[in-house]
Amino acid sequence: MANRGGGPRHRHLLLLAVLCAAAASPAGAFYLPGVAPRDFQKYSHINSLSLFTTQDDDLQVKVNKLSSIKTQLPYDYYFLDYCKPEAIKNNAENLGEVLRGDRIENSVYNFKMRRDESCKVVCRTKLSQEAAKNFREKIDDEYRVNMILDNLPVVVPRQTREGSQTPSFEHGYRVGYKLKDDKYYINNHLSFKVLYHEDQTSPDARIVGFHVIPSSIKHEYGAWDDKNPTVQTCNANIKITPGSHTPQEVAPDAYVVFSYDVTFEPSDIIWASRWDVYLLSSDSQIHWFSIVNSLMIVLFLSGMVAMIMMRTLYKDIANYNQLDNQEEAQEETGWKLVHGDVFRPPVHSGLLCVYVGTGVQFFGMTLVTMMFALLGFLSPANRGGLMTAMVLLWVFMGVLAGYTSSRLYKMFKGTEWKKITLKTAFMFPGIIFAVFFFLNALIWGEKSSGAVPFGTMFALFLLWFGISVPLVFVGSFLGFKQPAIEDPVKTNKIPRQIPEQAWYLQPAFAILAGGILPFGAVFIELFFILTSIWLNQFYYIFGFLFIVFVILVVTCAEITIVLCYFQLCSEDYHWWWRAYLTAGSSALYLFAYAIFYFFNKLEITKLVSGILYFGYMLIISYAFFVLTGTIGFYACFWFVRKIYASVKID
Repeated sequence: MANRGGGPRHRHLLLLAVLCAAAASPAGAFYLPGVAPRDFQKYSHINSLSLFTTQDDDLQVKVNKLSSIKTQLPYDYYFLDYCKPEAIKNNAENLGEVLRGDRIENSVYNFKMRRDESCKVVCRTKLSQEAAKNFREKIDDEYRVNMILDNLPVVVPRQTREGSQTPSFEHGYRVGYKLKDDKYYINNHLSFKVLYHEDQTSPDARIVGFHVIPSSIKHEYGAWDDKNPTVQTCNANIKITPGSHTPQEVAPDAYVVFSYDVTFEPSDIIWASRWDVYLLSSDSQIHWFSIVNSLMIVLFLSGMVAMIMMRTLYKDIANYNQLDNQEEAQEETGWKLVHGDVFRPPVHSGLLCVYVGTGVQFFGMTLVTMMFALLGFLSPANRGGLMTAMVLLWVFMGVLAGYTSSRLYKMFKGTEWKKITLKTAFMFPGIIFAVFFFLNALIWGEKSSGAVPFGTMFALFLLWFGISVPLVFVGSFLGFKQPAIEDPVKTNKIPRQIPEQAWYLQPAFAILAGGILPFGAVFIELFFILTSIWLNQFYYIFGFLFIVFVILVVTCAEITIVLCYFQLCSEDYHWWWRAYLTAGSSALYLFAYAIFYFFNKLEITKLVSGILYFGYMLIISYAFFVLTGTIGFYACFWFVRKIYASVKID
């Protein structure tokens, strides 16, 4: 009879196909499930007066933050003296958008669907001393203006490289530029091009592209009329392009006229693929090669390590179980000798429980976030979705942190579970929040829109104290009610003396050496992640990221088990903290790579921006330490229990 359910094998093949498709398609040509595209219409009709008229749907361009890769400090669009609508309205923002510094607002740029316009004047503004100074500073720091139309960010076409068929784009357009004469010029004319995909069966069309070419032009005009502004510099017959006219200088008391034109162009790009131009990497071949190369090397090393470990361990266990008399048992060497001390609770066992519980919380958050991303729920079209998901998942995973830390604490014969629960609920988030608050104060001092407002800060506190902390207590209560985990062998009352260790088995060297392989598994992908964070690029290759995450977990587990085995063979039974720190030391290499990246890839010159970079990279490295350390600890915990349960102990 046919298996209508598909069977486990078919489900595994389907999962593999989904992962491969997600890895192969950086754009992930699907949107958030349940989100429908927006249709815009251009249609004609005869009104009540029998006149033939057209009615086109309105297109409203929204403005986002001003951003710069030189300062990493976002600013509100209206921080500069741009044309303002009668009433500035902030769109509804999610938590992630606020934390990213996004501020979505309405603007004076409004189009009609598929209606081209030439040289539309929006306003004239007189630059004050302060406004001119702000414009000059933002031009010096290479700030870019970010706009949005139908949820698509504006892009500036780049010159295509010779031999390249794929067009490339820059995100946002520059505020202005500075010439060799040390004068500053503002981009006050915008040439928009809106790409749309037409429905052949109806008058509907969907927007699939939003391009702009900025220009600087010193407009000439006669008597100025605010109600009907006109200029002599451009009209339907004169097209403005960069360098075609005298540029508009930024100077105090100078009058700047802002204008734009818009053209609509049909496109073969379908709506589901419209984000491809934002997500396609110009060095995608290098990316593919690097990932596959890293995957092969790590899998090869992992296979060798696993094979050596299995053969050696089976040989050890067989030899130990063949020792029949007491005299042979006294002459034995290796890891069996420390069976009476290997499960002795470590120093600062409570702190270890706290860090392991926090690591499980972080692991759960990371795993579920990646699953959502693979399924398309965290599309870049959903701005701030990734950050919001991570914060909320962290809060709700508090129950796992409490459960894990209390279970481990009870195994160590601890009794003050409430104290451990409080530390689990407050230690890691407290350290992160202290650093975050300091960095936020610096951003406040710079008057940047990246500063988290008081209301959002209060919401974060509410999530922490109102939801996360109670969930940690619930998990801890449930964990402590469970029966204690029993050791496979009894612990001696008197600790065994540890013999002198060889130099390569000293804790510092072994711990630092253990972090190299896990870092090596992720550093190539780390380059792309850092580029997306600090160089204003989109990152949506979650298929690759999930594969790298699996490699990281396997590598952390295997390298910790190998070094733990060597440590026990040398009769050193202090493995608890060593296991955590061995895998966790990869965070040191991550931070070292962040330093290298700062000096070789970034152009940050401001002190505040440098402090922000290293502050956020410190938070990321600390979180990476907790995550990898917990993976290494549990791998070693499972390994030690397994081998000591496999030998006969008199």
